[in-house]
Amino acid sequence: QVQLVESGGGLVQPGGSLRLSCAASGSILSIYLMVWYRQAPGQQSELVATSSRSGRTNYADAEKGRFTISRDNAKNTVYLQMNSLNIEDTAVYYCNADVRITNFRRADYWGQGTQVTVSS
Repeated sequence: QVQLVESGGGLVQPGGSLRLSCAASGSILSIYLMVWYRQAPGQQSELVATSSRSGRTNYADAEKGRFTISRDNAKNTVYLQMNSLNIEDTAVYYCNADVRITNFRRADYWGQGTQVTVSS
């Protein structure tokens, strides 16, 4: 089995920064796409940023220039550096990973989420 554990969430004032981490562990041969999603109260989940194994990244339009996704393949960890946070960034942030677990099988895994609250 594979586990994803997010950390780094918390309470921050508008304009502040946070760095989220998502560490994958378990029976992992390799990890392909790693993705950060978020879900605000009463709203649907939305994609925040993606990172391919080669390091190619993509961002939702609202996060371009403010958020940076990066990853350490040796540690099976993806990060999300969030700057210039505003109230609309308040949400539970989830990590998702496309994992090859055997030579013939790959599967999709989710973390439990980490709460980010932006408030003065």
